[in-house]
Amino acid sequence: MASSSKSPATEVEAGDFTVRVSNPGRVYFPELGLTKLDLVNYYLAVGDGIVRALRERPCMLHRFPDGLAGEKVHQKRVPHGAPPWLETVRVKFPRYNRHADELCVTKTADVIWAVQMSTVEFHPWNSRRADTEKPDEWRIDLDPMPDCPYDRVRRVAAVTNEVLDDLGITGYPKTSGGRGLHIYVRIEPSWGFSDVRRAALAFAREVERRAPDDVTTTWWRKDRDPQLVFVDYNQNARDHTIASAYSVRGVPTATVSTPIAWSEIPDADPRDFTILTVPPRFAELGDLHATIDDEHHSLATLLEWADRDEKAGLAGPADADTTD
Repeated sequence: MASSSKSPATEVEAGDFTVRVSNPGRVYFPELGLTKLDLVNYYLAVGDGIVRALRERPCMLHRFPDGLAGEKVHQKRVPHGAPPWLETVRVKFPRYNRHADELCVTKTADVIWAVQMSTVEFHPWNSRRADTEKPDEWRIDLDPMPDCPYDRVRRVAAVTNEVLDDLGITGYPKTSGGRGLHIYVRIEPSWGFSDVRRAALAFAREVERRAPDDVTTTWWRKDRDPQLVFVDYNQNARDHTIASAYSVRGVPTATVSTPIAWSEIPDADPRDFTILTVPPRFAELGDLHATIDDEHHSLATLLEWADRDEKAGLAGPADADTTD
């Protein structure tokens, strides 16, 4: 059970700002004995990387006010009383005629403020505040079904890289912090969520064609083979978020969604990337996603593939929750 005893507040320096951290000794990861201050120090150690991953994106916070032993809170809105230097971005949810002012990270202090607010995981949108309706990030989520061995994920990653190479597109892989892999691609912010999702589905179907024994794009989970990898194109739908690069995951082992090189995938074990191991790796290698913003790719070819598939009767299911 998480410690409920309070420890004196402390202050940490995050760039040009000082952030007060209350209850720094509260245990967040009981199995490892890691505290709120350990979490703060982790995010300070990878500050450049996590800021790059979150920069100017609306960001949902997964908070654990009582540590992992307590309840998880999904928070979109920045609460009243946030420091004046904290930036936000307004996003709208047309279905409910509502909006939310979400955290908009531009500096390390923003991340540390969120950790002070008991955030463990950071889940950003794939669009930025300049135009929240035009994504600049296409996310390829290799999601293993319950009985899928990790070697199969590795094989699908290789096929994914092959298709990207054929398209002349650079993908940036990272572990999910769980059993899967994510590959991120910077795209021109010229398309809405629906078209990005259509392009992602067309790409997923091409990976499935090349690796039919390893991949499924079947929409309904109950209909999927539990031994295959689902290429989850719906992660590109509006307001769908997944843990960012360098985000700690809210699991007892404190794994981290970690950028890795393509050459590491055949041997790397996602369980080895944790709050304890990623800082020295970051200090040695730097951010393996440091060049992700150097080039923005076109989706034109993938949208042609989508048109072809739809004409062949392969239209996907209606977008899920894309207007919330």
